[in-house]
Amino acid sequence: MSENTEAQVRAECRAWLEANWNPEYGLVEWRTKLIESGWGAPHWPKAWYGRDLSTGLVPVVEEEFQRIGAVGVAKAGIRVLAAATILAHGTDMHKEKFLRRILTGEDTWCQLFSEPGSGSDVAGAVTRAEMKGNQWIVNGQKVWTTSAHKAHWGLLLARTDWDKRKHKGLSYFIIDMKQPGVTVQPLRQMNGHASFNQVFLTDATVQPEFLVAEVGDGWAVTTTTLMHERRGADALRSWARGSTRPGKVYDEERAEIETTMEPYKWYPQRAGRVDLIMPRARETGSIDDPVVRQEIAKLLCMSKAAEWTARRARTAQEQGRPQGPEGSLGKLISSHVARASARVHTQMSGANALLTGAGSPMDGVIAEILVSVPATSIAGGTDEIQRNIIAERVLGLPKEPSVDSDKPYRDVPRNIVG
Repeated sequence: MSENTEAQVRAECRAWLEANWNPEYGLVEWRTKLIESGWGAPHWPKAWYGRDLSTGLVPVVEEEFQRIGAVGVAKAGIRVLAAATILAHGTDMHKEKFLRRILTGEDTWCQLFSEPGSGSDVAGAVTRAEMKGNQWIVNGQKVWTTSAHKAHWGLLLARTDWDKRKHKGLSYFIIDMKQPGVTVQPLRQMNGHASFNQVFLTDATVQPEFLVAEVGDGWAVTTTTLMHERRGADALRSWARGSTRPGKVYDEERAEIETTMEPYKWYPQRAGRVDLIMPRARETGSIDDPVVRQEIAKLLCMSKAAEWTARRARTAQEQGRPQGPEGSLGKLISSHVARASARVHTQMSGANALLTGAGSPMDGVIAEILVSVPATSIAGGTDEIQRNIIAERVLGLPKEPSVDSDKPYRDVPRNIVG
């Protein structure tokens, strides 16, 4: 809404918060009030719990929440991607059923894209969805699925037509993760966490109304989800920290962070923890080492450039432009920042960077950074994929030769039998 100025939005939001905020509300109770007011997701449409504000005004609203110490809506994890995808492609029924509970945090989501035999080639999915009778029957396997062991709902990409080309035979569904046909097995990571899972789908069912967009439009919907994921790559650098203030709403938010959002607590480490560089430099005395100082300066410059790239992405959103390759630029630079940060942490801590437990640097946080950082170059699309996207869509270079783009997918050689 162009008539909204920063001062107007700030004054209106401040007045509403001062009249309504009460830390003795329950978390869902408070978030429900927020949703009804539109201040919980002010950049969303008014018809769907927002206020039609530009994304450029969202930081103004966030500043007012921080000023008064008010808790916001649930906006971490895959639920953010689910909301963005449903807003862009979902039916009114999808929006009515899911958006409110996404914002209250009552529903947890996961993303069922990657498969064992296709790696980063998301469009190479062989999980099948077949219409039998009056419902879809799904069979297949997904992997690297964050929070699947906690999720109520999943964003599912499945193949519905084997006689079309790879990208054309896919459809996108919302699947109930709590049904008997879904089996989830956590995967233990080398950093000690178990955020990821493999998911086995055996005659799992999806009702027809939970198809998103049309049959065969799955890749277009998936692209929306992935672009939002890549555009949000800079958010990996921080993580929710519950307030220490007293009050029922704070108690319940802390419990949410410790339980529902627990699978994501190592995400700041995989981003390299640039925020710890200067404190560690002073603590270890490395700030006086000219070689280390030079590497710190390089890292901080790169990190600032990544921040500006993220701001460009947010400006594109603000201007109503579609999700574009700037998300891949941000995703790729986040990998470079994470690796550079890990190197600097190693320079400052030396061999002690490998230690965990009592007496180790930051009680093992530095070691966790070193073993977590490689995930940044894989999750959400590998660095190689981001380079291809940038080369083709930004630089205008020829596309990579494809051996499977012009033939029915059933005739394409695969690592596993579909």
